[in-house]
Amino acid sequence: MMFDKLKQLSKDTGVYGISTIGGRVLTFLLVPFYTHVFDTKQFGVFSTLYSFIGILNVIMLYGMDSAYLKFASNPIIGDEKDNFSTPYLSVLYIGILFSALIIVAKSYIYSLLDVQSEYSYLIYYIVGILFIDAVSVIPFIALRLEHKAKKFSLFKTINIFINIFLNLFLIIKLKWGIEAVFFSNLIASLSSFILLSPSVVKKLKSKINFVLLKRLLKFGLPYFPAGIAAMLIQGVDRPIINHLTNIETAGLYSANYKLGIFMMLFVNMFQYAWQPFFLQNASEKNAKEIFSKVLTYFTLASSFILVVLSLFVDDIVRIKIFGHSIIYQSYLSGLNIVPIVLLGYMFLGIYTIFTAGIFIKEKSIYVPVITIIGALVNIGFNFLLIPLIGIMGAALATLFAYFIMAIIYFFITQKFYKINYEYSKLTKIFFALTTVSVIYYIQLFGKHLNLVNKFLILLLFIILLMIFNVGREEFNFLKNRFLKRKIKIT
Repeated sequence: MMFDKLKQLSKDTGVYGISTIGGRVLTFLLVPFYTHVFDTKQFGVFSTLYSFIGILNVIMLYGMDSAYLKFASNPIIGDEKDNFSTPYLSVLYIGILFSALIIVAKSYIYSLLDVQSEYSYLIYYIVGILFIDAVSVIPFIALRLEHKAKKFSLFKTINIFINIFLNLFLIIKLKWGIEAVFFSNLIASLSSFILLSPSVVKKLKSKINFVLLKRLLKFGLPYFPAGIAAMLIQGVDRPIINHLTNIETAGLYSANYKLGIFMMLFVNMFQYAWQPFFLQNASEKNAKEIFSKVLTYFTLASSFILVVLSLFVDDIVRIKIFGHSIIYQSYLSGLNIVPIVLLGYMFLGIYTIFTAGIFIKEKSIYVPVITIIGALVNIGFNFLLIPLIGIMGAALATLFAYFIMAIIYFFITQKFYKINYEYSKLTKIFFALTTVSVIYYIQLFGKHLNLVNKFLILLLFIILLMIFNVGREEFNFLKNRFLKRKIKIT
């Protein structure tokens, strides 16, 4: 029974991965395209406004997405339609109000962002994107809760291809400027909303259940400051690097940081499946045993991804796509930060696992405190380490932030939702990971890291796991999921 549930989790993770990987990779490939068609001024406007969109996304949802995920998985107030309609309508009404405020304050916003008034018309695209994306979040979460991963992925994939197609058509064929980026995003978001509309109509009531809304706000509002802090962790290092060094160094860092996308994809895929999984299985008798196994499996899988990508990332980025390598030659000097970035994302995934207790026991009050601590740690170490070791310091600052957040989440959740994790296996996995990491950097700085040595380091990692008797059960499980063979647990 336990492995049947873990198989369902891994299956959903794989299905969500189709749209997640496709979307991220295609979006990733648009970045070098934009650098070829937009001048630095246009690219700067585009980047600044999309950073603004990221922050406003958090504000417009004000934690209601997390609250819906919590209460709709096991309704305790109202029926199924109440649990959908109340958060959906509250986001809808707040979205209308907030959109109007953004339009009224557009001059102030553009002045704050230091964006020229000639681009003020883009605010209408931004408002449209924000509003449509906000009212689409709850329906998308509903698909996850209903285990409709294939439909979720299909809708996301359609969104992605519409966005990509319109970008290429409008920019290459019609010679539009950066307006094409925002228009394409708006139409792609609208397409998702249209696809979701039938399920919205089916689930929607015309009134809000205010008793339920009060519970939703109590649980969800703490995620609002947490979301802002999370955005700072993800993006504050770039302006700090620019402030402490120069724009060229910030560009070098950003280009290499983006290579962490491969671990980020895995974490995002897992998170989409993990949240509804633990909420819907929390009442099972062996729920904590299942959750313990999940941490072991995630740590093993992510550490393997970390080792493989760290070893072969320089070979990957030299692959030619349409005659151009993924990263230009002048950026390759920053590749040494990639393993640190990957490890940071790994700890992001680990602390995501620890958040199960927060959701199950409705202790969301801790979330903003932990996330703000993470943001302060990130900012502090950026200012401390960048003057000493450059962009490696910025990568380490983000890693420290995610690591400390994972540790704090662990100790806090263990107080009210104690899980006996497989500490022996986890320790052995991290020992093996640390051993090959030390060898990797010794080889890297000694300039002896040829292809043969890379494969030997990977082989050493696997041998260490085997010597420690870690992975037999886990590898059988993973082999079953990826090769469709029967699990054998010995």
